[in-house]
Amino acid sequence: MTKYIFESKRLGFRNWKKTDLDEFAKINENPKVMEYFPKTLTLNETENFIERTMKNFTEKGYNYYATEILETVEFIGFIGMGYEIYDNEFYPATNIGWRLKESAWGKGYATEGAKKCIDYAFTVLNLEKIIASCIPSNVNSERIMQKIGMTKKGEFIEPRFKDFPDYEKFICYEIKNTSKQNT
Repeated sequence: MTKYIFESKRLGFRNWKKTDLDEFAKINENPKVMEYFPKTLTLNETENFIERTMKNFTEKGYNYYATEILETVEFIGFIGMGYEIYDNEFYPATNIGWRLKESAWGKGYATEGAKKCIDYAFTVLNLEKIIASCIPSNVNSERIMQKIGMTKKGEFIEPRFKDFPDYEKFICYEIKNTSKQNT
């Protein structure tokens, strides 16, 4: 039986395993999944992503969690948080994000998982705030940010994407831990 760090009603959140690489690489190679990124990812880039997020777990106690459907134990991608250091006014900060295989879309998993991650971040990890960002054309991700209670904070240009003009402008959302504001 898989041991999860925490669970939502339908999803289990765990750290990554070496056996996740091939399945996650398939997700990252799908042009539909990566539509709002400059390009799909290679196997090596996917492996580097997993290594970075596992390092984040070691250093911060959280990461972009490997996510499974509890009923079937099917790996569907990630939902979780990473400590990101970008060159703009909203970062460095804890960023929440999700990337799910196409067959998992439209079932409410990203919203359910993100809500649970925020709850875990605020009640267990005691984080002060979480942000999320996406390009303006990614209306589905922006809608999830709104559904999970985030508020739009502004826009920024991501210098890492200067060679990809369609992907360099981002919108940023934020949610604060209200219990920390009262202490």
